[in-house]
Amino acid sequence: MRSQEDGLRDRVAEFVRTRVMPCEPVLDAGGPHAAAVLRELQARARQEGLWALPLPSELGGQGLPFAGYARLAEAEGASDHGPAALGSASLLDATMLWKHGGDRIRGRYPARLAAGELRACYAMTEPDTPGTDPFATATRAEEQPDGSWRVSGRKWFVSGAGGADLVTVLARTDGEPGDREGLSLLVVPTDSPGFHVVRELPVLGAGGQWEIRFDGVGVAADHLLGGRGQALPIAAERLRLGRTLRCLRWLGQAQRAFDLMCVRACSRTGSRGALAGHQLVQSHVFEALLALRTTRPLVHEAAAKIAAGLDAHVEVGLAKVAAARMLQQVADAAVQVHGAAGLGPDTPLPALLRTGRAARILDGPDELHVTSVARRVLRAYEGGAT
Repeated sequence: MRSQEDGLRDRVAEFVRTRVMPCEPVLDAGGPHAAAVLRELQARARQEGLWALPLPSELGGQGLPFAGYARLAEAEGASDHGPAALGSASLLDATMLWKHGGDRIRGRYPARLAAGELRACYAMTEPDTPGTDPFATATRAEEQPDGSWRVSGRKWFVSGAGGADLVTVLARTDGEPGDREGLSLLVVPTDSPGFHVVRELPVLGAGGQWEIRFDGVGVAADHLLGGRGQALPIAAERLRLGRTLRCLRWLGQAQRAFDLMCVRACSRTGSRGALAGHQLVQSHVFEALLALRTTRPLVHEAAAKIAAGLDAHVEVGLAKVAAARMLQQVADAAVQVHGAAGLGPDTPLPALLRTGRAARILDGPDELHVTSVARRVLRAYEGGAT
């Protein structure tokens, strides 16, 4: 018997398949036309009751618990533009500001983010420091006599910074680069004097990542997120949720690539019949399906632990590595079965393959997660414990 959740998932999948995917070429190109098309999709999502499903009801969302949203996130994420069209792209920023911001931040930004009136981004990685080591952060926020802050430094690979209204920036408020203390998060309106978008950073030819610079940007005292020196617990909370969301969406994208591969195998014929009759093609299908089926439980285990408020460090690390590798593998197999057509502009496969490859570096490279998970597991065995 189908549940209400199954029906909602089907509605989300149908919306992404029939409304969002046909608009992908326009949305990928960016610019005013893309913005207008996105607004039309968002209006349609509101009309169909699909807008901001996982956002808190206090912010105008539908308050769907994360445990329920996890299944929808796969269908929503089958297109890179699905979360923005359906109003869940602001989930990380809106909930972070709502949970950790002071009265002014809570009153000014989260609801407008949830409504799609504002866009936010998150700036952590720097050009001249290892992205895997937040303690090396060199961007500095100096406290002023009136309690405000002045931020100076550079950040890069900031998703969506080119069109953002707000940026939450990781900066050093005390100590020196390398110190394990003294890191804070500040919320900076991007129309502040001294804030600059330096350049877009195409990832394997695709846009969306940016380098930004802070030249003595003034930040109000009440735009400190959490408290002074409290950045790392907030950042870790955000990263665990963000990585799990991306894994769920990568599952949706891998399923899309898998479906395209199977359709191609059954419809493409040559002198020896359909591709589906070739053992090597069958091998691609089997290995891709195996990767999908073995990765999905890992990702949903991580999502379930986060939804329950449990420690999910190991589960998120396993899921992130497995999902990134899986998306790259499945998309690559789909390209191979399509042949030259899989390399061209007539399918989404080049974009899916690019996402899979980039996923193994961005948001923490495989090596970081492998080491982190292994260390945590081995601690349980130290001293002869079993």
